[in-house]
Amino acid sequence: MELTLAIILLLGLIVLIAQGLEGITGFGSTVLAVPFLAMILGLEKAVAVSGAHTWLLTLYFVIVSRKHIVWKEFGFIISYVLLGLPIGYLLFKNLDDTYLKVILALFMIGVGIYGINKTRRTRIEASTVPVKKSYLMRFILFLGGIIHGAFASGGPFVVIYAAQALKDKTLFRVTMCLLWFCLNTILMIVWTADGVWQRDSFLALYALFVTIPFLLVGIFTGDYLHHRVSEYAFRLIVFALLLGTGFVVMYGGLAPFFA
Repeated sequence: MELTLAIILLLGLIVLIAQGLEGITGFGSTVLAVPFLAMILGLEKAVAVSGAHTWLLTLYFVIVSRKHIVWKEFGFIISYVLLGLPIGYLLFKNLDDTYLKVILALFMIGVGIYGINKTRRTRIEASTVPVKKSYLMRFILFLGGIIHGAFASGGPFVVIYAAQALKDKTLFRVTMCLLWFCLNTILMIVWTADGVWQRDSFLALYALFVTIPFLLVGIFTGDYLHHRVSEYAFRLIVFALLLGTGFVVMYGGLAPFFA
């Protein structure tokens, strides 16, 4: 496949919007970008390219905001997410992802609607009540690891816990960025060992590098907006992004049935 100027600009626009939203909230870029990138690059390359972009974005925010990382919550979250990561990668390699996408999308839409309604109803910008580390929450984080291993986009599940545990928007963003940086480092090593970059490598690597300028614009635009929204607006954006990406994933899951 030839990447013409028009296709490069389309790829760049997808990257700019997705990574810009990640720069505001600390999650959502891959799950938003992959369904659209897959239409151009194929699913495997789309996951790898978007995962590499997110790795670069999260590295930047981890470096500049490292003093705000909540290590205790990070340790709790990653301990359960890592358990699901290899399972997700095996599913990605061996199973049809269509039904998994539909189930994920329905769950995201439900949580997004619930979160928006709860935030608007309470209008509580920060709560001192700690989130319960229940077995349900631990299982949800485990599911987040499975989804991240499959699609490099486990954010929707992790956010269910993290949005309650990390009330401050800056603490939330950098702690999530550290999580994605660690997980995507593992995945990039696995992708390299598994030959993902070698299969039609020119297409994947070329798409990755030509969209770097759009990634940089997305990073700095998202960071600018992050510091200019209230905690209340931030929480609405997080759950609205969850809802919106749910519809995107639903479209990606159902599209093969209408092809």
